[in-house]
Amino acid sequence: MSKQKIVVLTGAGISAESGISTFRDSDGLWENHDVMEVASPEGWQKDRALVLEFYNQRRTHALAAQPNEGHLALARLEAKYEVVIITQNIDDLHEKAGSSNVLHLHGELGKARSTTNPELVYDWGNKPINIGDKCEKGSQLRPHIVWFGEAVPMMTVAIQETHSANLFIVVGTSLAVYPAAGLLDEVDTDVPKYIIDPRMPDVRARPHLHLIEEKGSVGVPTLVDKLLAKVS
Repeated sequence: MSKQKIVVLTGAGISAESGISTFRDSDGLWENHDVMEVASPEGWQKDRALVLEFYNQRRTHALAAQPNEGHLALARLEAKYEVVIITQNIDDLHEKAGSSNVLHLHGELGKARSTTNPELVYDWGNKPINIGDKCEKGSQLRPHIVWFGEAVPMMTVAIQETHSANLFIVVGTSLAVYPAAGLLDEVDTDVPKYIIDPRMPDVRARPHLHLIEEKGSVGVPTLVDKLLAKVS
């Protein structure tokens, strides 16, 4: 008998518990930077050195961060379910926790890519990206991050995964950043849906929707224990 499929959408809230800051909690400032200066094509064109330094700091910070109980619980689900994690986060905390199928909607801090050919993506690890670091075609490397105003290339895959979910869980996201926030509307009507967040997003009522007003490190393990107990 095939395993049931659980699709999980995670946002900044689950990483915040591991010490990774979220700009939406600080009046549009991210580590004292206007987000459009460091997370937009316009910011990149204006000051590449600033953008690279900003993400070099984020990369170092993320490397030191450790997964919390929310990340670890989601990894435990794989013992009895097929699990796909769709994350808006650019850190690797889900992978550190042991999750094996993670789809990063907004890119990954540990990768770099060409400024001229988005298909040229490199595993970069914890090294800084500096001015003068170039792809094999001779173009400056940039962070492998989806910035404001850019397309989200993994959305098509995310929607396909969501359509095949037997259960859908949302953790730590305001459901305010599109197109990712629209995934909740892609879930089949009869599929159970859980939202776990201490500050519950303003979502319209829909069938089989369960709201758990807890932080991820508390609400996720509780739900995961219940789901694992259901499967022999």
